[in-house]
Amino acid sequence: MGLLLAVAKIYVPQFMQKRKLGMLFDATADAFKVAAPSIRKLSYHDSLTKYAQFTREQAEKAIQDGNDLKIQALLFQNAFRIGQKFKADFNVHSVEEVMQMGSIIYKLLNIDFQGESHGNVVIKRCFFSAYYSSQVCGLISSLDEGLLTGLSGGGKFSFTQRLTEGHECCLARIEPPRRLR
Repeated sequence: MGLLLAVAKIYVPQFMQKRKLGMLFDATADAFKVAAPSIRKLSYHDSLTKYAQFTREQAEKAIQDGNDLKIQALLFQNAFRIGQKFKADFNVHSVEEVMQMGSIIYKLLNIDFQGESHGNVVIKRCFFSAYYSSQVCGLISSLDEGLLTGLSGGGKFSFTQRLTEGHECCLARIEPPRRLR
């Protein structure tokens, strides 16, 4: 495990949290081909709320306009690059480290991400489930898929159920690339 990952398990400074959220805002806005709203003067919690509202509005518009498949691919690509950056920055090499990093990232987003070393993921609480419909969540979850695919170095991440579909938790699985198994 890399030193930075070990430290991040203990503490992530507020300025770093906001910087990473800004990076997610920019990647998401880029996929929707709109400008990211400013969060500079907002608290971290207010910034997270702004992100939830922004993504909901943009996703609803994309679904209504019939652009959801195109946007889905762009969200995945942009999040994949973020995942690759986290992988390199935090020296992530194993499935266990992917799950640890996933837990750290999602904790910053107020999501209870519980990953197991054999690839199963359970999310019992998600900040965004209060904002998203099932359709919106399905589209925005392309970010999750891209992030964890990039973080794992090319594995495949997919959901089998979601809170926004009326389930008591989200269930997902990451199939790591052969070299991480």
